[in-house]
Amino acid sequence: MPDKKKLLRSLAGEAMDVPPVWLMRQAGRYLPEYRATRAQAGDFLSLCYNPELAAEVTLQPIRRYGFDAAILFADILLIPQALGADLWFVTGEGPRLSTITDASGMTRMKGKDDIHERLSPIYETVKILSGELPAETTLIGFAGAPWTVATYMIAGRGTPDQAPAHKLREEDPETFSALIDLITEATIEYLDMQVKAGAEVVKLFDSWAGSLKGDSFDRFALAPAKRIIAELKSRHPDLPIIAFPREAGDKYIGFAKEVGADCLAIDTSVDATWAAENLQIDGCVQGNLDPKLMVTGGEALRSEAKRICAALKGGPHIFNLGHGITPDADPENVHHLLEAIRG
Repeated sequence: MPDKKKLLRSLAGEAMDVPPVWLMRQAGRYLPEYRATRAQAGDFLSLCYNPELAAEVTLQPIRRYGFDAAILFADILLIPQALGADLWFVTGEGPRLSTITDASGMTRMKGKDDIHERLSPIYETVKILSGELPAETTLIGFAGAPWTVATYMIAGRGTPDQAPAHKLREEDPETFSALIDLITEATIEYLDMQVKAGAEVVKLFDSWAGSLKGDSFDRFALAPAKRIIAELKSRHPDLPIIAFPREAGDKYIGFAKEVGADCLAIDTSVDATWAAENLQIDGCVQGNLDPKLMVTGGEALRSEAKRICAALKGGPHIFNLGHGITPDADPENVHHLLEAIRG
């Protein structure tokens, strides 16, 4: 195992004195080189669908910082677009989609096997990265989890409480379940193609999992993740998978084991000592520095990074943030973070 990539060693269950490090949204607007490349592409979606430029922005933080992993540059809303939804981005406001609010909306959707023509540039990006990344750097593919993707497809945009999706879930459970099933099947095919193109690990982002409570969490966050992971593992038995049911609270306990994930990513609200006692017993934990510290920096950044590492030192740990790095982060603070972790 010593010659194996560091991130893969953690995912296989090895505890290390110095954990592997990567950051969610590490390719992004906080980096001047990213902003220059995005300007070259013209707009965000054009950047996602340009394999050469998408590979370039994925590689930029690796060149600058030497992270232990690179995550494919794409967006969780490419799946809805591939299924037939209209997708566009409003500057300063974020994504907008055509909506599904009743059964008629489902009739306009394509099937899971019809997504690949639209998504073929993403697979090409993965192939480029597989050939260009340093030998020690792990390539991570990803997708949004069905519930989170569905919230955007139903509301047509991000919402503070996912109320439109909850309303459809309660008032038209048949349409809602059909949408979750379609996204689940499409996600399996999408991630399968990423792995075939060269992704060594995949991550499932359920950014709005925390708004599902009780049985609804089990049915629409846990069960789809379990289905996706089981199918991917049947096709790729050695594929490590990271699950991120953000803000799941006590529902984090046992989640990785139940869904079959090799690693559980945790958000900023989770205390690292609690995570060591309650989550790391099931395997690798990823997280969970507050992204705000990447803006403010200073001794608070260094001490908190060291505290997290010390708390999770007894088991497999991948150091990351509790959510994505923000556009106002100071690029120099990433260097300070790595110095605190790696010494």
